Amino acid sequence: MSIEPLNGINVYFVAAQGPSLCSEQDALDLLGETYGTTTDMIVVPVERFAPEFFDLSTRLAGHFFQKLQNYQMRLAILGDISAPLAASKALRDFVGETNRIGHHLFASDRAALAAGLGRKD
Repeated sequence: MSIEPLNGINVYFVAAQGPSLCSEQDALDLLGETYGTTTDMIVVPVERFAPEFFDLSTRLAGHFFQKLQNYQMRLAILGDISAPLAASKALRDFVGETNRIGHHLFASDRAALAAGLGRKD
């Protein structure tokens, strides 16, 4: 388990290797990994998500985000999602709105994550 403070937020970095994630149960499993810790945000490398996660018509991303939201846990997806973004206006809009609100984040790298967490709205 890797929990690090980043701009005053305790961030749990999920390992890059492991089974694909996409379901509500996967979100619950991540919450279970952080149970009893001081984690404020879970950061998942983009390569951990199943490809269908980024197809919004499957509703997998929405359910995943909502499950974490229900438990008041923030989520950051870390890595390059330029290919799925290029293929879907809906995904571009979803990512843009998510980052605009700032509770959950999509970040291309750690520097972008730190910048997103450092915003004062």
